[in-house]
Formats: sequence, structure tokens, C-alpha cells
Amino acid sequence: MFRLFRRRTAALSVSAGLLALAPALTACGSTAHPGAAAIVGKDRITVTQLQQQVEDVRRVQRTSPQAEQLVANSARLSQDTLVRLIQYRIVAKAGHDNGVDLTRGDLQRERAQVERANGGAEAVRARFLALGIAPDQIDQALAMDLVRTRLDGKLGAARTNQVLMRTSEDLRVDINPRFGTWDPKRGTATPTRDPWLRATLPSDRPI
Repeated sequence: MFRLFRRRTAALSVSAGLLALAPALTACGSTAHPGAAAIVGKDRITVTQLQQQVEDVRRVQRTSPQAEQLVANSARLSQDTLVRLIQYRIVAKAGHDNGVDLTRGDLQRERAQVERANGGAEAVRARFLALGIAPDQIDQALAMDLVRTRLDGKLGAARTNQVLMRTSEDLRVDINPRFGTWDPKRGTATPTRDPWLRATLPSDRPI
């Protein structure tokens, strides 16, 4: 599973995705749901919700001195954000089902630790923004990383991967083809290969 943080150094690192699950995840990804970007179990992630998260990131990026670079490096922000929202739900349910729930105090201590190890709050916000995560989304990202860390500590990494795979199977992730196809092996979304859908894949354009 992809990690936002490497615990051995307590330093931020840019990673490819929150779930690097092996050998496979099972999910359906072909059913269209009007108005939904994805369905994760009984949880509906609407296009409007996704659009708001993307705009939150873009709004902060545009105020940065590195605005042009940040935007250029996050051309697939809509898809990446959707993948993260799906992954968060998988990790949260796996944690809850296995007795790993966080308190507000847990999260406050985690954020304080990360800020101390990475040059302070402003530096952490900048690094997260480079990952396509707005300041008000940082706590959720930290929470999911902490849940995964605790699952690893409780179950071991191999067992945790199995739990996450089973959780994903149970939730039956269904992603709108507009945002790609859910990849059952990597726990992420890949661009659709259907030519008639390719032009509608999100980049920096409004959803």
C-alpha cells in the first residue's frame, strides 16, 4: 500500500497511490450511476462532492508562487482525488472492522509529529499541496495513513493487505467510466480505453 509518510524517517514522501494492494482487489467498474463519480458500498461519492474537493485544491494552488508548476504537475487531479476518496473509505472500513479507530487526540498528535519532522505546519501544507491535497483535506489523509500504520502493527503487513483486499471486495467499488476503470490489481483507477470516453476524462477542466 502506498504511504504518504515513511515511518522510519517521519518525513513526507511523494507516492503513487494510497493502496498498493497485492495480489488483487476485486471490484466492478462498468455500471454507470447518474450524478455519481463512484459507489463504495452504500456510500455514494457524487460528482459535485468530487468537484468541490478539486476546486479546493485548485484555489489554493492558484495562490501559490509555484502555481504554474503545481497545476502542471496535477493535470489528472480529478481522477487522483477520486481514487483517494475511494481508498480512504476502504482503509477506514478495514480499520473499523479490525478494531482500529482513531480519536481526535490521536490525529492531533499525529499532525504535530509530522509537522515537527517536516519543517513546520506551512512546509507540511506545501508538501501536501504538491500531492494535490488541500489544507483542509490534510487531516483525512493523515488519519488514513495512521489507520494503515496501526493495522500493520496489529496484523502485520501481509495480513493487512489481505484484509484490505477483502474489504474492497465487500464494498464492490463501482467507478463512473468517465473517470477511468477501477484496476483490481493496483487498487486505483486507470484511463478508459474506449475512444468515445477518452476525451471526457478529467484533467484541469471543470467537471
